[in-house]
Amino acid sequence: MICETRFRWTSAAMSHVGLVRQVNEDACLEQAERGLWAVADGMGGHARGDVASSMVVDALAKMPPAESLAEFTDEARRRLQAVNAQLRTEAAMRDAYIIGSTVVVLLVCGERCNYLWAGDSRLYLYRNGLLRQLSRDHSQVEEMRSSGQISAEDAQHHPARNLITRAVGAADTLDLEEDGIDVRDGDMFLLCSDGVSNEVTEQEMCDALVCGNCRQAAEALLALALHGGGRDNISAVVVRAEDLNSPEKTVLNPAL
Repeated sequence: MICETRFRWTSAAMSHVGLVRQVNEDACLEQAERGLWAVADGMGGHARGDVASSMVVDALAKMPPAESLAEFTDEARRRLQAVNAQLRTEAAMRDAYIIGSTVVVLLVCGERCNYLWAGDSRLYLYRNGLLRQLSRDHSQVEEMRSSGQISAEDAQHHPARNLITRAVGAADTLDLEEDGIDVRDGDMFLLCSDGVSNEVTEQEMCDALVCGNCRQAAEALLALALHGGGRDNISAVVVRAEDLNSPEKTVLNPAL
């Protein structure tokens, strides 16, 4: 990563086929040294969902170094749009309705991060003991919930909760949503497929992340999703920012 940053980034990624599916259509990207992470969830019920998610992650993994967050984000957009076009062509050649994948991407440069997403793979921020969902699902149920047609509790169990309205490969033009946030010391981010968010409560996510260890948290989230039923593929990427120059850091006297 070319961008200067005072943060040290650590991360861990876990993915599992689950207890019901035969093929893992999820794919994860973890490049802490570059400030780049992603989760892609191939669309179940459609042809070659595993190929679609792999194409998304591979395209992002091959991005060249960037000198600014704007440049980094724009390149991610271009690559996802290119994959979208490839998947549309592939679907037409195979006479398939859709070959697609959700995606959520976290990009860091300097002291700020941007995130892009399409579909219902999510990004959460864990800060000062509180968990906040940064992304908003592109789904029929989320549209009904946000318009007041159904409650948040009803949305969790609605039979149409897996019907998404955006995805890479779903339409000729990919409509990515984007936002950003300033990073603080100790921030932890969770990128996950719906195999996690459908099985693990936000309180359970908090309990898993409170340890501050990315590997331990990712393993705990995977175990929780499996214990919850493992009805879908399960993927979690946990990311942590540590400000090495924070005045609150306790430093051991090297003479001791």
